[in-house]
Amino acid sequence: MILVTGATGFIGRQVVKQLMADGRRVRCLLPSDKLQQLPWENLPEIIEGNLLDEEILFRAVTGVHTIIHLQNGQWWGRPRDLERIELVGTRNLITAARAARVGRMITVSQLGASASSAYTLLRIKGMAEHLVRSSGLAYTIIRSGIVFGEDDAFVNHIAMILRANPFVFLMPGQGEVVLHPIYIDDLVNALVRSLELIDLVDTTVDIGGPEYITLEDLIHTVMRVSGAPRLILSIPPYAMRWLTAVYSRLLRRSLVTAHWLDILATNRTAPLGNTFNHFGIHPRRFEDTLLTYMPGKKYWWPMLRYTLRRRPKGI
Repeated sequence: MILVTGATGFIGRQVVKQLMADGRRVRCLLPSDKLQQLPWENLPEIIEGNLLDEEILFRAVTGVHTIIHLQNGQWWGRPRDLERIELVGTRNLITAARAARVGRMITVSQLGASASSAYTLLRIKGMAEHLVRSSGLAYTIIRSGIVFGEDDAFVNHIAMILRANPFVFLMPGQGEVVLHPIYIDDLVNALVRSLELIDLVDTTVDIGGPEYITLEDLIHTVMRVSGAPRLILSIPPYAMRWLTAVYSRLLRRSLVTAHWLDILATNRTAPLGNTFNHFGIHPRRFEDTLLTYMPGKKYWWPMLRYTLRRRPKGI
């Protein structure tokens, strides 16, 4: 039995779908507000609850040999949400897993994660990694570049921002930051393959796609593929953070968050061959993949639905 946390998230729902297609027994820990519209045709076993309920957690991990821990608040959460999910939630999950003698924990982190980082997202991700490494459980930590796909909260949000402002796009800094995006299907395949790869036990692996791309080039690519050319206006990163703070006050959800900017603060890359060397996967190129779903896609309604929707309750 494999337990998946964060199973209805962007990565989690694809992982569960792939695991079930492979004939594996899957159990998902989901809060009550996530049970209304589940994204799968064939439902896995569901345990209703969250990472703060110790009794529910013990039920969820009983009989489980592997946990794929994907619960996070990276794209919408404030610092206190990250602390509750990434730190308190992970610590509770580890305690329950040790009591139930779970064999292994697999989790996804962020390139650049470090407990000593000056940026909130990367610091908390690094602290969560430390909890996993010192847990006494066998583990695999996969640090990935920005994950993109049809419903992601980074590339798609850039396309939404382009629709919201028909004249300019505000870019933090000069756009020289180097990113290493990876397609969602490639990351999901890496997670699923890691279940059978003994060499990855007790390791931290950095992976990304087949190419590096600067932020400015990424924005130009999204403009070109989505058919929304705009004038790019460079503004200081601190000014972008001020604007983001204002948007976060005015809107239920902001398309750009402080954690979004944490990722763009400095270069985030992995060795180009890591995805193939560790998992045997040839990752897909950024622009070629965007061309399969982005041209002609309407972003007005998704933008309004996202910005006006209530924030999740945390966990």
